[in-house]
Amino acid sequence: MRKLIIGMALALCLLPAIGWCAEKSGGTLVWGRGGDSVSLDLAQATDGESIKAGIQVLENLVIFGKDSMNVEPQLAESWKVSDDGLTWTFKLRKGVKFHDGYPFNARAVYDSFARVIFKQHPYYGYGKWQYPAMSLGPVKDIQVIDDYTIALITEKPYAPLLNNLALWLCPIVSPKAMADYKDKIGMHPVGTGPFKFKSWTKDDQIVLERNNDYWGEKAKVDRIVLKSIPEPSARLMALQSGTVDIADDLDPDSIALVKKNPKLAVIERPSVNVGYLAFNTEKPRLKDPKVRQALSHAIDKDTLIKTIFAGLAIPAKNPFPPSIWSYNDANKPYEYNPEKAKKMLAEAKFDFNTEIELWAMPVSRAYMPDPVKTAELLQAYFAAVGVKAKIVRHEWGAYLSKVGNGEHDMCMFGWLGGNSDPDNFLYGLLSADTAKPPGASNAAFWKNAEFTDLCLKGQKTFNKAERTKIYLKAQEIFHAEAPWAPLVHTINVRCYSKKLHDVPLRPNGLNSFQMISKEK
Repeated sequence: MRKLIIGMALALCLLPAIGWCAEKSGGTLVWGRGGDSVSLDLAQATDGESIKAGIQVLENLVIFGKDSMNVEPQLAESWKVSDDGLTWTFKLRKGVKFHDGYPFNARAVYDSFARVIFKQHPYYGYGKWQYPAMSLGPVKDIQVIDDYTIALITEKPYAPLLNNLALWLCPIVSPKAMADYKDKIGMHPVGTGPFKFKSWTKDDQIVLERNNDYWGEKAKVDRIVLKSIPEPSARLMALQSGTVDIADDLDPDSIALVKKNPKLAVIERPSVNVGYLAFNTEKPRLKDPKVRQALSHAIDKDTLIKTIFAGLAIPAKNPFPPSIWSYNDANKPYEYNPEKAKKMLAEAKFDFNTEIELWAMPVSRAYMPDPVKTAELLQAYFAAVGVKAKIVRHEWGAYLSKVGNGEHDMCMFGWLGGNSDPDNFLYGLLSADTAKPPGASNAAFWKNAEFTDLCLKGQKTFNKAERTKIYLKAQEIFHAEAPWAPLVHTINVRCYSKKLHDVPLRPNGLNSFQMISKEK
């Protein structure tokens, strides 16, 4: 009898459908990150820490692959676009429930989207899309065809829409939760994801628990604890000691130490980001493209990468990295040449006697891990060609506001092209349409009509080969006009304990962790 009981117990442990023993031994995944989230309603999220937590709880109609930027089904099983490119019809997954038990259906999708674009919707204002041009774009209507079919109607053909829907900006949220929590939904997210929101201790930790009723493959761990550890050195120590299992956004020196530790592992992926110096083309001293070209020649990007990034970056010459399709490799970089820079500035009759402002970001990002040191290097490079640059710093909120109003001369900035579509960089950051204060995302305030027309043409073109031709030409114009000095594209890195298995890393650095398992 004793042998029979033991045999039955072992059999139960081997049955994945039951999963009792696997769930019991799932354990807790502790994730060390640089700061706390702001909101877990991803329609409102603008910061990486909010997104990292929110995508564990909330899901989209479509999603990017585990380690790629290829669009795959999520809450939508299939989709099609009408011949005129104006109607996108999605067939939805059946049998899915939100964490609060509310059924997932077309009406829930309608409410999740309508609350941020239709003022007459009862939930309008509970979540405001921070980047509407980069989410639903020109969607003008949403039609519920039946319980599990929904259509998005656009004002014009809009090719980037599918990739935009895979971004964090388009989460499907429980309508019941929106009604219950109203403008507090960001503190009480209710989605359909593999993890459920449990608790939030501000500036300390967020706790998520496995959703055992998840429609897909269940999460391997019982819970995730997202710990806020602002100092990179402290995150490294926590990873080395085993206090955390994953440490995000470590500085290059810390990453080098992780690589030497036999108990730790590192994943590296090409990124979909860019760090750049934007020249405000509306300022008199920066209007002349020759001046902007000269300043680009003054920057030693190779030394910048060695000094600031410890080699974990590649020099940039275009607005987006080579990991994104339609990258124009024919463009020749502005090589480091101080003598050439001096000559071009003199020919352009640049005023060497007056200081020009160089605005430095007050926060670190993957594309700008040490903004102050980077600004000091740029200042030295400009001084070497006779340009007196004054470093200006503002608190982050003020920095964004003032740059969006065009108050700067030159400013350091960057972008994570989370949807991996060229339009996200070209139209979103460089078109004349996005150079309008307040809140301009075109920090160069560059308004080139031909470039903007190409971007708009690219949005309407569904054939990828044709879109590529359009974007290659747009990059040629960008390169000739030099509204930015593109600096770097960083290597995306994730550091973790070897006790973890199947750790993912998309090029945009944003993943659900449902597939990760942890040894005891």
